Amino acid sequence: MAKSRSSFVCQSCGAVTTRWAGKCEACNEWNCIVEEVAEAAIPKGLGAGAGAAKKGRTLALVDLKGEDANKLPRRVTGIAEYDRVTGGGMVPGSAILIGGDPGIGKSTLLLQAVCALSARGSRCLYVSGEEAVDQVRLRASRLGLDGANVELASATNVRDIVATMEDTSTSGVDLIVIDSIQTMYIDTIDSAPGTVTQVRTSAQELIRVAKRRGVIILFVGHVTKDGQIAGPRVLEHMVDAVLYFEGDRSHQFRILRAVKNRFGPTDEIGVFEMANEGLVEVENPSALFLAQRQQDVAGSAVLAGLEGTRPVLVEVQALVAPTALGTARRAVIGWDTSRLAMVLAVLEARCGVQLSSSDIYLNIAGGIRMTEPAADLAVAAALVSSWTGVPVPADMVLFGEIGLGGEVRQVAQPDVRLKEAAKLGFGQACIPKRKKTPASDAAAKTAPAIRVNELAQVQDIVDLFSEMKREMGGGIKYAQG
Repeated sequence: MAKSRSSFVCQSCGAVTTRWAGKCEACNEWNCIVEEVAEAAIPKGLGAGAGAAKKGRTLALVDLKGEDANKLPRRVTGIAEYDRVTGGGMVPGSAILIGGDPGIGKSTLLLQAVCALSARGSRCLYVSGEEAVDQVRLRASRLGLDGANVELASATNVRDIVATMEDTSTSGVDLIVIDSIQTMYIDTIDSAPGTVTQVRTSAQELIRVAKRRGVIILFVGHVTKDGQIAGPRVLEHMVDAVLYFEGDRSHQFRILRAVKNRFGPTDEIGVFEMANEGLVEVENPSALFLAQRQQDVAGSAVLAGLEGTRPVLVEVQALVAPTALGTARRAVIGWDTSRLAMVLAVLEARCGVQLSSSDIYLNIAGGIRMTEPAADLAVAAALVSSWTGVPVPADMVLFGEIGLGGEVRQVAQPDVRLKEAAKLGFGQACIPKRKKTPASDAAAKTAPAIRVNELAQVQDIVDLFSEMKREMGGGIKYAQG
């Protein structure tokens, strides 16, 4: 009989050590190592226990050219922003993990999704491990969804949930929501709910049954203080799609972002607005992000970004202020801090724009976070605009990646970005210099009616503001040397 042994597991990254320590050497987190008792053999989940070794069965092999996989029906909720992120609907038998900060609206979004799906004739189960059934009903009543045909349960034992999924009376279930996976436990494992072993084994058992039954399973996952889904990293590898629900509580906008999707594009986003009736989808997020933009203020530039397949226009705000301290301050919201340091270094080393002795404040307005390198040129324009006091033209959009040599590099799908800008009334754009090819010439003929300024170096954008400054009767002081 295999003896049980103790191991110490980090609850942030899943690293296993032989002794307790205050700090995890793998992820550098403090007070995250917990003692867990594990069997010497492989975890058996809901198995009956030890027994004689059984001979394996021959696998039933099928031909790859069998049924047409493209005709596999998807479960469409009718919420366009949610269906966009999932790749046009949820595939039967798929496992989806959605994470986000506490109170951001994960449970509200999933409750609206299952109610919309049940209205289309699908049978949906909502299993809550954090709330009682009456509490879920109260939230549904507040959202105006109390008349939906959704079955509720409050449970945390995986054995009970699996028995319900295997029951013949519930064999027609199309979708089940587990809220949340960190509250589930298996009674054959001597660990507390939420530990690495419990989360991994519970998810494995539920996914196994869901795939065999062809049931869509949606997991709600807690996140750490760094914004990553809590628990073992292997949890994200086990599921078919990983969605992050993000946003700033001080803003009404919420972003549903796909970082993994086996049945659709990744890096796709859906935009929602938090209202009294719940989450309302935003059909044109660009117009909403630019609704409160002031056009005659220095330090404001419009970025024509791309999130997945969707072009999004957002406002980049920069403020260059004299510092009162010995070390200049850098405050960034909605963008990468290290990326800002690189753009500042290029502006100072290649263009003579002296910003090292000034406080820099950068903000992506609207509560959205931009991650693509195409935002470099818009950030540089906003910084130079604030430094010179010259506003960026109100009808100008910018996009382009900046290299360490001061060059402006090309980015993906410039025509899609320009088309979105022209649709919102912008008349000119600063973009990277394009190579002359037959394909680019043909695309230029069909491009929207917008005046394009092609830039090869970052110095070109500085010269543009220098020219506008001279027209205003001033000049730009460059760094010496």
